[in-house]
Amino acid sequence: MTAMHPGRTSNLGLRLYGRRIVLRPLVAQDFAGWSEVRRRNGDWLTRWEPMKLPHHPDPESNREVFAARCSARERERHAGSQYSFGIFVDGTFAGEINLNNVIRGAMQSATIGYWIDKARAGQSFMSEAVIVLAEFAFEELNLHRLEVCIIPRNFNSRRVMEKLHIREEGVAQRFLEINGTWEDHVRYGLTVEEWRDRRAVYVGTWLGRRA
Repeated sequence: MTAMHPGRTSNLGLRLYGRRIVLRPLVAQDFAGWSEVRRRNGDWLTRWEPMKLPHHPDPESNREVFAARCSARERERHAGSQYSFGIFVDGTFAGEINLNNVIRGAMQSATIGYWIDKARAGQSFMSEAVIVLAEFAFEELNLHRLEVCIIPRNFNSRRVMEKLHIREEGVAQRFLEINGTWEDHVRYGLTVEEWRDRRAVYVGTWLGRRA
């Protein structure tokens, strides 16, 4: 992984590298590619995401709203509260992965959320992206714990956790409101101690380099 200091670089400077993918913050110039993928995957994604607020401008169709979204994400990164990345495969936008709800103090934790273009699903790009982001979280941000929360019937997303052998911790009932319904979520956890124990395998298998 190559990364500039997360608190000092602009959105144009931060890059995280996997074996086949690049993670970088989205910028206003990504609107066309992002919008095309989001629109094409509307039915694929809606059932797993919070409901859009009515009468609010939609970044999928409004370039200025998308640019404002990118600026907000940059402010969050500079504040250290959230780190959001587009996933790029061969230079083409393929999805997003985010390090959300960064908590310092005694917890030193964050949650990971992600989605991918249906056309790219089943090729392990998301598994690779999770490892790239975990390396950044543990080794650049010095976090202690990461959590991923997934609706039980979202088998594609749960398969990512299974492939990476990330520990299942239980079910949080009615945990998040998704598409208008309070949904249970399976909670998965990974600590820095587990990361260190598995680092050689993770980095070798998913990033294609020696630990």
